[in-house]
Amino acid sequence: MPPCPKSEGLSIPQKRLPFILGAMAAIGPFSIDMYLPALPMLGQSLGTTAGAAQASLAVFFLGMALGQIFYGPIADRYGRRLPLFIGLGVYTAASLICALAPNIESLIAARLMQALGGCAGMVIARAVVRDVADERGAIRLMARLMLVMGVAPIIAPIVGGALLGVIGWRGIFLCLAAYGALLLLVIALFLPETLAPERRRRDGLRQVFGVWRRLLGDGYFMGHALAGGLVIGGMFAYIAGSPFVFMELHGVRAEDYGFYFGANAIGIMLVGQITARLVDHVPPARMLTMALTISAVAGLALLGVTVTGFGGFGALIVTLFAYVSMIGAVMPLTAARAMAPHGAIAGNASALMGTLQFGAGALAGVALGALQNGTALPMALVIALCGVGGFVVRRLLVRGAS
Repeated sequence: MPPCPKSEGLSIPQKRLPFILGAMAAIGPFSIDMYLPALPMLGQSLGTTAGAAQASLAVFFLGMALGQIFYGPIADRYGRRLPLFIGLGVYTAASLICALAPNIESLIAARLMQALGGCAGMVIARAVVRDVADERGAIRLMARLMLVMGVAPIIAPIVGGALLGVIGWRGIFLCLAAYGALLLLVIALFLPETLAPERRRRDGLRQVFGVWRRLLGDGYFMGHALAGGLVIGGMFAYIAGSPFVFMELHGVRAEDYGFYFGANAIGIMLVGQITARLVDHVPPARMLTMALTISAVAGLALLGVTVTGFGGFGALIVTLFAYVSMIGAVMPLTAARAMAPHGAIAGNASALMGTLQFGAGALAGVALGALQNGTALPMALVIALCGVGGFVVRRLLVRGAS
């Protein structure tokens, strides 16, 4: 496959770019992880059930999945900055509405709106990477984004837990609103447009549907996008299921939950940096095979220790760490390889990939709720199915994958 052409005429400092794009892509982790410790208090404050409080998390996944399709065509037609400003503006306003929500129905509606705005950052971050780098460069840059993104799951639950005792769960959403406003300012000042006017598309709705149909029928794209989406769906099952498993079943205190969560995020960061260093020495296809294999094995091991009880909480933590850490390799490798042949439609390709990923997360959350039986088994089963599924779907759809 020939290397992707780099964008011409850009003057973005290479040390600054990963931090800006990482902060954009970290909107999802911050918006999800920061309020996880607040779910029990949130439910009590609004006079609702734990299930209804968890629905505010599931609807965020849904909004992230649906919203990305909207931003892809806009980003390919009007450039990268305009949809960023629109999306982050909506995100900031919705975060303020969440902070003021008088009941659970208002909060759920605002969370959906928050996701529909925030997903712009995730779509555009991948598209900008494709604009400025070839395949190996994209893998390196995406892996560096994992270093920045990895900070969010480390500090978000800790900060969220700390804020609960000071300004309550509403203060968490005020902090997210401030994050959105600050990110808007940073992008306005420091991130130039990366899609030149002559490279923009003028597709109508019919042409956009044609692009999506072409991508959905492309086994190479779908094999990588679905493989990444399924493995990431397993991570969403961990995000949704771990508060109950850790705090209710294994007695982890709310103030300590963030440290367990953060340890897995450190694993993502470490694996991401290893991936960036190996990309010039090991073929990306081989690295991806290894990462998907480890994800599948770790998921099955997690299911095994959950069913048998072997090793107790320690074994549960170790197998979860092995699975979640592989996100640091799976995300950059699948994203870079799926988008490499599609530079002319990078926004659409990024949007469809993000929709598949968060769609898998939403399905994982639905499955988790449907299987809930008061044990850790539903979380372990969903993670195992996602890990094995990611490995299998790439083997089936990508010709020559081994």
